[in-house]
Amino acid sequence: MAETLIRLGEKRFYDDKAFPRGFAKSGNFTILEDELLMYYGDTLSGLETGRLEPMNQEEKHFLKALKDPKKANTKLETTWLKYIKHSRTRKCFYTFNSKKISTNHAAFEQELAYAYED
Repeated sequence: MAETLIRLGEKRFYDDKAFPRGFAKSGNFTILEDELLMYYGDTLSGLETGRLEPMNQEEKHFLKALKDPKKANTKLETTWLKYIKHSRTRKCFYTFNSKKISTNHAAFEQELAYAYED
């Protein structure tokens, strides 16, 4: 795992609401990102919500990276930003033939009648 001064979480971090099968099985995160979220996610969530106060420069930089994502320069910061993106934005669904095809029976019957007149 990456060397970081951010403290480990008090418990493992899971988001059963957004990722009921886990981070890795969602297809959005690599195995390394899954481990980073699992071990550090509780601390990162606490820092983001204000439940925890930053204890060192790296944790203070993490809070700056949340305000300006361009400042994220560690794998842990980019992984948390990726988590935010996938867990808090709406999911796009694409359907085919989403419009109900209107059936105009009168026009169809006229075409059939015209075809059989010959």
